Amino acid sequence: MEEMEEELKCPVCGSFYREPIILPCSHNLCQACARNILVQTPESESPQSRRASGSAVSDYDYLDLDKMSLYSEADSGYGSYGGFASAPTTPCQKSPNGVRVFPPAMPPPATHLSPALAPVPRNSCITCPQCHRSLILDDRGLRGFPKNRVLEGVIDRYQQSKAAALKCQLCEKAPKEATVMCEQCDVFYCDPCRLRCHPPRGPLAKHRLVPPAQGRVSRRLSPRKVSTCTDHELENHSMYCVQCKMPVCYQCLEEGKHSSHEVKALGAMWKLHKSQLSQALNGLSDRAKEAKEFLVQLRNMVQQIQENSVEFEACLVAQCDALIDALNRRKAQLLARVNKEHEHKLKVVRDQISHCTVKLRQTTGLMEYCLEVIKENDPSGFLQISDALIRRVHLTEDQWGKGTLTPRMTTDFDLSLDNSPLLQSIHQLDFVQMKASSPVPATPILQLEECCTHNNSATLSWKQPPLSTVPAEGYILELDDGSGGQFREVYVGKETMCTVDGLHFNSTYNARVKAFNKTGVSLYSKTLVLQTSEVAWFAFDPGSAHSDIIFSNDNLTVTCSSYDDRVVLGKTGFSKGVHYWELTVDRYDNHPDPAFGVARIDVMKDVMLGKDDKAWAMYVDNNRSWFMHNNSHTNRTEGGITKGATIGVLLDLNRKTLTFFINDEQQGPIAFENVEGLFFPAVSLNRNVQVTLHTGLPVPDFYSSRASIA
Repeated sequence: MEEMEEELKCPVCGSFYREPIILPCSHNLCQACARNILVQTPESESPQSRRASGSAVSDYDYLDLDKMSLYSEADSGYGSYGGFASAPTTPCQKSPNGVRVFPPAMPPPATHLSPALAPVPRNSCITCPQCHRSLILDDRGLRGFPKNRVLEGVIDRYQQSKAAALKCQLCEKAPKEATVMCEQCDVFYCDPCRLRCHPPRGPLAKHRLVPPAQGRVSRRLSPRKVSTCTDHELENHSMYCVQCKMPVCYQCLEEGKHSSHEVKALGAMWKLHKSQLSQALNGLSDRAKEAKEFLVQLRNMVQQIQENSVEFEACLVAQCDALIDALNRRKAQLLARVNKEHEHKLKVVRDQISHCTVKLRQTTGLMEYCLEVIKENDPSGFLQISDALIRRVHLTEDQWGKGTLTPRMTTDFDLSLDNSPLLQSIHQLDFVQMKASSPVPATPILQLEECCTHNNSATLSWKQPPLSTVPAEGYILELDDGSGGQFREVYVGKETMCTVDGLHFNSTYNARVKAFNKTGVSLYSKTLVLQTSEVAWFAFDPGSAHSDIIFSNDNLTVTCSSYDDRVVLGKTGFSKGVHYWELTVDRYDNHPDPAFGVARIDVMKDVMLGKDDKAWAMYVDNNRSWFMHNNSHTNRTEGGITKGATIGVLLDLNRKTLTFFINDEQQGPIAFENVEGLFFPAVSLNRNVQVTLHTGLPVPDFYSSRASIA
């Protein structure tokens, strides 16, 4: 609606049309504004003089009079009538809408008549302010132009729709909101003005007062003004002249100039022209929609050009600075690499110090305890615990086996600097070569700040060089096997980011990426070195657990709401390597049989772990334990659990074995052998048990020493 407002304003005064008339060029003017821009022409060019000289002009030949434009070819803002040597030039002005208009050559004569009825000077000419077509008025003057009743109605509806609330029409200063409308007076009143100006007595008592909203509707529904003929003011338009393209009255057909013209019914032509206008508007609407979309496209192009320009300049400056500061930047990068190696070596040594300190504290405590036991003078009491102590001493001694007291890290920095490829690239860098198109895409750039590892997963991100002009259709990401072996493809597609799961823990991988299109593939990017976690950090998985499982402590602690056994899995699966985790028993009531072990992702969740062929487990009570797989019970072993007990699970996929521990003591022999595939940590329990998971633990030292000996 607001966009339509400019169509409803006069090009001369800039306000809404008042009593608009239609010019032959189909533009509109206020009747008062049309009178203001009339210009008087020389007598020799009047219609009467033309008829007298034999050069009569049809009443509709004014459409050709735009050749007599008041503008000069240079459009200097001044004009004169073409061919009128005696006519003075008249300065042009601009209306509030920015349209050039021409003021009258002389002030109109004073008259007591209204502007609509006052006579116009003889031989007057009017020029449309929008298309600049000129017309010499006949004897009827401005009355010869039809009034645009439709435009008046549109303006009235528009102004009514713009009014937020109907205001009183009789308030002297700030109009108050109207409360009633008098249908006979056609005036909106507020309560004070109604009591003062429209009392409910006397002749006004019979007037009908209605609410303002109803009054507005009654105004809209009131009979509209009927358009009358400009030649016969007492006659209404009843027919339409096809040749002159204008409404006419009955008298025009009987005795006027339209008597020999083809005419049609006014209502039929009204409907026909409405249909034609609607069809034309549909086409114009499509063009307007296309124009809006095109403008959006152009604005986006402007923004894109600005962004590309900034990025291009930034990249160019960065590359030029790189040529100047190549040595300094390489120095900083190499120093960072040395610092990283330094921190890594310190971390390894400090971790070994911490681990050795803990083991030494445990060993010292055991030694002191044993010395106190040796002092025991009661033979029977000593013999009751001596066997267990001897086993513990031997087991602790085994933990200090080969390799335990050997440094895991050397003090030397095994790094070598090879700067020849980089220097060669800097020397070959050429701006012209960079700008020239290449048949294959440019080499992708790995975005180091977005590349990372988590547990046994690696996320890599890359992009095309900013100055590349050859688009890439896709990318190929390659990783080696984590042991310095051959590269293999792990991703092919259009994305510029990829997460690779299922890598080995405590392994170093090399990654690289290349781009391709229909022509071929680019060179490989620089190789990125990725280090997976030394040990696995994980929690229980609520997404795959039975609905009776209750989680807490960031999904590290679980219990159950049912008396029946329910299964819950860990979030991380293992297919290679050696992995160890522990579970502590936080609550143990009524001697239940919780089970601990590993399982496939599709294990049964509503029975004890190990009842089907998808799980390998040890279930245990307060006195003994059993190993169970596919509902087969084996290796009954004495020794159970109580509140506070710790259960360890050791999954060695290198040797394909599964071993269990209770309170740091191996429970029975190796539980299962020849285990292969993808395994998830698993627990089954009921409401009488609550356990907490502990991950990120290194493999027990005594097991590592045994594995190295084997």
